[in-house]
Amino acid sequence: MSTRRQILTSALAGAAAAALAPRLTAATDDERPLPRNEPSTSGRYRPRERFGLGGVAIGNAFRPTTDAMSEATMRAAWDGGVRHFDTSPWYGLGLSERRFGQFLHAQARDSFVISTKVGRLLKPDETFKKPLLWKDYPPFRYEYDYSAAGTRRSIEDSLNRLGLGRLDIVYIHDLSPDNADMGAEWTSYFDVAMKGAAKELTKMRDEGVIRAWGFGVNTIEPCLRALKESDPDIFLSATQYSLIHHEDDLHTLFPACEERGVSIVVGAPLNSGFLAGVDRYNYSEDLPEKFVKKRAKLREVAGRHGVDLRTAALQFCAAPKVVSSVIPGARSPEQARQNIASMKVRIPDDFWAELKHEKLIAADAPTPKAAS
Repeated sequence: MSTRRQILTSALAGAAAAALAPRLTAATDDERPLPRNEPSTSGRYRPRERFGLGGVAIGNAFRPTTDAMSEATMRAAWDGGVRHFDTSPWYGLGLSERRFGQFLHAQARDSFVISTKVGRLLKPDETFKKPLLWKDYPPFRYEYDYSAAGTRRSIEDSLNRLGLGRLDIVYIHDLSPDNADMGAEWTSYFDVAMKGAAKELTKMRDEGVIRAWGFGVNTIEPCLRALKESDPDIFLSATQYSLIHHEDDLHTLFPACEERGVSIVVGAPLNSGFLAGVDRYNYSEDLPEKFVKKRAKLREVAGRHGVDLRTAALQFCAAPKVVSSVIPGARSPEQARQNIASMKVRIPDDFWAELKHEKLIAADAPTPKAAS
C-alpha cells in the first residue's frame, strides 16, 4: 500500500442587495453543528468538514479589503465552526495566502484543513500594473508554470506565505478553456501539467508534504481528462454546480468521479454573489439574461416558501454525496456568520419539489432533507 493511502474559496452589495434577499426561515437552529463527512472508504483523502471558507474576497477581489476586516472575517468563520479554508497564490497575488497564514498560524495544525493551488509563480515586479480582478495587489507579476520544478517551487512559496510546514490539498489551478490567458492553447498547458505538476504532486503526496491533489477549475473538461490520464484525489469545481447551473457537473463529472472514488469541493456556490443578490455573475458584471430571469423565478418560489435564496443555494450544493465540501467566500464577519447560519436551516421539502416541478433544477438533482 502506498504512503498516500496511509496518509490519507463577496459580501452582499450594501442595503440594496440585502433587500433583495428574503429573510432566513424561522427554522434556524443555532445549536446544529456544521455538517461533516463520514470517513472515506475509497482510500483517497476526503476533508471531514463539509463547509468551508473560500479566499477570493480576502485577496481583494473586486474592491480592497483591509487586513483588520479579513482577520475579523476569518475569526467569525472560525468561531462559527469553519475548519476548511481555501486560498491560492493567484488570489491577490499572494495577499490571500499571507492573510490566511497570519490567522491560521495561531491554530493547532491538525485542527483545520487548508488548500491552495499551483500553476502561477509570483515574481517581484514593481512595474507590473496589469488590470486584474484584484485591487491594491502587492508588487508581483505572475508567470504560468506547470512543470515539476515550478510546482514544487510554488508549494514551497505557499508554505512560506502561509507559515505552515505541510498542506492538505493542492489544486492545479485555472488550467481550463475559460482562462483568457490560454484560450484554445489550454491543452498544451495541460500536457505540460500531466508530465510535470501531476507527477510532482503525486510524489509530494507520497512524501507527506501534501495529503491530496486535483484540479481547481471553472469547467469540467480538465477534470475529465485528469481522471483518464492521472491519479487525482479531489477536484475544486467552481461555478459549475449551483442553483443556476449544475447539469454538466451532475450528469457528467459527478458520475465519473464517483466511479474513481474522487470527491468534489464546490467553489463559487453563489456564482460570485449572484444568488445572494449581487449584480455580478461568475466574476463578471456582464449578466446573462437567461440567468437573470431564472434568478427571478427562483426568488418567487423561495418567497412563497419563506426561504432565503442564498441559504437554499448553499444547501443545494452540499446535497450530493460526491460533494465533500462547499466553500463560499466572505468579505465581512457578518457575511461569514450568515453563510454558517444558512447551513443550519431546515428548508421544507415542498420548496425543492416545486423547484423540480417548475424545472428550475434538474429532476434528479439531490436535495437536502428537512428532517436531517
